[in-house]
Amino acid sequence: MKNCKLSLMLVLCISFFCFFLSTQARWHHHKHKHTHPHKPSYISQPPSPPPDSASPPEEATNPNNSSSDVFDVRSFGAVGDGQTDDTEAFKMAWDTACQSESAARILVPRGFSFMIQSTIFTGPCLGGLVLQVDGTLVPPDGPESWPKNTSRHQWLVFYRINEMSLQGGGVLDGRGEKWWNLPCKPHRGINGTTLPGPCDSPVAIRFFMSSNLTVQGLKIKNSPQFHFRFDNCRNVHIESISISAPARSPNTDGIHIENTNDVQIYNSVISNGDDCVSIGSGCYDVDIRNITCGPGHGISIGSLGKHNSRACVSNITVRDSIIKGTDNGVRIKTWQGGSGSVSGVTFSNIHMDNVRNPIMIDQFYCLNKGCTNQTSAVFVSDILYSNIKGTYDVRSSPMHFACSDALPCTNLTLSEVELLPAVGDIVLDPYCWNAYGELQTLTIPPVSCLLEGVPPSLLENDIEHC
Repeated sequence: MKNCKLSLMLVLCISFFCFFLSTQARWHHHKHKHTHPHKPSYISQPPSPPPDSASPPEEATNPNNSSSDVFDVRSFGAVGDGQTDDTEAFKMAWDTACQSESAARILVPRGFSFMIQSTIFTGPCLGGLVLQVDGTLVPPDGPESWPKNTSRHQWLVFYRINEMSLQGGGVLDGRGEKWWNLPCKPHRGINGTTLPGPCDSPVAIRFFMSSNLTVQGLKIKNSPQFHFRFDNCRNVHIESISISAPARSPNTDGIHIENTNDVQIYNSVISNGDDCVSIGSGCYDVDIRNITCGPGHGISIGSLGKHNSRACVSNITVRDSIIKGTDNGVRIKTWQGGSGSVSGVTFSNIHMDNVRNPIMIDQFYCLNKGCTNQTSAVFVSDILYSNIKGTYDVRSSPMHFACSDALPCTNLTLSEVELLPAVGDIVLDPYCWNAYGELQTLTIPPVSCLLEGVPPSLLENDIEHC
């Protein structure tokens, strides 16, 4: 009996010991599972938001700490006090960045004002290049300060560049006030005579024979003449810029393009003393969207055909924009005696606010009264005006279609055009001369002067197609 009790005790001890080990093993397993680190996930995280264009890259705030692909102009000797000539420092920074095989950034830091003389920045560069202007750039102050041995026709020129971005939150101040007093256009002399008025005031920023360009985020003001000019360029994207000059500043066009195609001008505010945007000869595939224009002379195609020249412009769209307090709204202007054509133009969804000539075609454009009627002209056809509404200055007709005697305008189309006087209730009639087209909807004021069909005198061989 005693032996049985001992055997039972031994069995119970062994069972308890096995249970204890099993419990400890399970406890250890769960504890190990919860404290084991998770394996890293291979799902891509969302990209970080882009930095504010007004903020320079962190690594370049100190010129001595510039990374290999950021070139701070101060590292090349630029002072940035607004008086010291920093031209050579900018040239050195440009040449160094231009030779970089990777995408390079030239940094103009905020908090500094850099004075630069008339300069040509030349390509091609090895890689894409960004000129990040977060500070202020200024030229010499007026004609007297402009060096005699440098060009007076332009300030900053970018020549033969491919893949460049001019961007930032900085300011380009053209210091144009002293230039505006020069006679840039034909003007009245002391005895009532008309003087020719040669003008050599500089264009602020010029891109020449370049492609794949972006201009974004900048403020440019008070240019002596045009603020931006693009000649013989391709694939130009301009967005979110501000251009400003006084309403009486002469020839201060905001953006002028010539022989340039594949252009987008978006989301910008332009006020000056001339055209907000002007489109010259040789331009096609241009899209202008969400522009606030005024004061100024509106958005213009032309002037074209001067000195009996040939001009070709096609596939132009201006849409979703506001034009206010300007001399003109949307305008096509050609000289007598030219040749070529303007075709495939759409003006759509535009609000006019107290505009003197909201809709205008002027084929008798002339800067003085000495121009004579000629037997050739730029052919204007296939122009659509859609959803153009707002108010006009009663000093002029709200719609003005003055087409050439020799070559009528054809296929002018109006849809949902409603223009009322800004002051009072005097409604002026639209003006038409040798203009052919149709109304897709009723207009305000009513347009009854457009001629229907095809001009009987217009022969195919009268038209010089582009």
